[in-house]
Amino acid sequence: MSREPYPFVEDSFSRFPSQSNIYGLCQAGEQELLAATLKGKVVCFRYQELQQKIRPVAKEVQFTYIPVDAEIVSIDAFNKSPPKRGLVVGITFIKDSGDKATPFLNIYCDYEPGSEFNLESIAQSCLNLELQFTPFQLYHTEVQCDDGGSETVFLLSGHDQRIHLYKENASLHQFEEQPVERLFPELEQLPSNVLWLDMLSIGSGRRLSAFGCQNSCVGLALVDQTGPDVLQSWRVQFDSPISTVLLFPLSCRPEPRQPSAGESIETGGYNLLVTSTIEMAVVYRNVQEHGLSRSVCLSESDQWDAVLSALVIDLDFDGQKEVLLGTYGQELLCYKFQPAVGGGDGQFQLQWRRSFKSPLLSIIYLDLTGDGLRELAILTLKGLHVLQHSLTCTADLVLERLSQRVSALTTSGFGSELESDGAQEAEEKEFTDQ
Repeated sequence: MSREPYPFVEDSFSRFPSQSNIYGLCQAGEQELLAATLKGKVVCFRYQELQQKIRPVAKEVQFTYIPVDAEIVSIDAFNKSPPKRGLVVGITFIKDSGDKATPFLNIYCDYEPGSEFNLESIAQSCLNLELQFTPFQLYHTEVQCDDGGSETVFLLSGHDQRIHLYKENASLHQFEEQPVERLFPELEQLPSNVLWLDMLSIGSGRRLSAFGCQNSCVGLALVDQTGPDVLQSWRVQFDSPISTVLLFPLSCRPEPRQPSAGESIETGGYNLLVTSTIEMAVVYRNVQEHGLSRSVCLSESDQWDAVLSALVIDLDFDGQKEVLLGTYGQELLCYKFQPAVGGGDGQFQLQWRRSFKSPLLSIIYLDLTGDGLRELAILTLKGLHVLQHSLTCTADLVLERLSQRVSALTTSGFGSELESDGAQEAEEKEFTDQ
């Protein structure tokens, strides 16, 4: 393992009244998180200015129609696709009525002008749907509409070996279940209960869809969204239940001789990360061309119990994304792709790992403080950790980038400086967006 410096410092930890699960954390808006605990509580986490300082605040939100004895299974939220406005929150839970347990899906959305993004108002505007199946992951994705626009919908997996689609009926101001095959034909005739689902739009009106099942099967499909039609589909069988599937593009740094730090080039197209409860994590490379035939294992990823969560982000701002894995064995693992010398597939190398005091359930990367630099939010069995980038390392990187820019401008002269203004602005935006 490379001895790379650990790039984060812990800023805060919020302990929850009861434990959560792998479906218990979501982003709500630009700078807020919602964390659901098993005993019917939902906590909103944000940073606020208190006494002239930015401080973390964790506050319980009273969502209506969730009984005190309910066990929350999953939570998800999204902002409606423009031109529509509003935050939508979905919560699945199981109500214990003594002789039987009844599952529900609550969808919260406020249609009153001025309240569409007010979480307190949204929490009081509930559509309560009784389910005929035990719910698992609640997931949202964007679909293309007949008028050329787009709309965001909920997809809910269940123990009935199906995916259920919930779409907004604008005329009735509510969400309703619709046949999933109308928009997602790739989700028909599933081999088992789906534990994790992920989708990615890849341009030209196409998308990649991936799912991981309880019976250890992984499915992948290339879909033309204008139909929609399944162009190609693939299946592969593992030896243990699938905990996460994650689609992502992979880019690498330019060659050292190129001075344009921060730029990147796409290599290998789109990739699929698969984690399971026993085996090593696997990345399938260039799946839109090769399906599930080219795989690279993430060594040592099976050494700290089951991998429960995953995220692919650029943590060190070099234009190349890292793979983060959160394990039940209380370890956060970071892998970086190393291209093979002279061609080949290359390998993912373990860069660093960090231990926590309880199992890691979910990971989200977002700008909680509003300073342009994202934080790493990690949900564990006991609560929520917020990790911030080391400001010393970040400041050193900013100075290095500025020095390179000044050197390049000095070498190229004033005329080239004018031509590079657009590229400079794009680079600065890319850095702050990270």
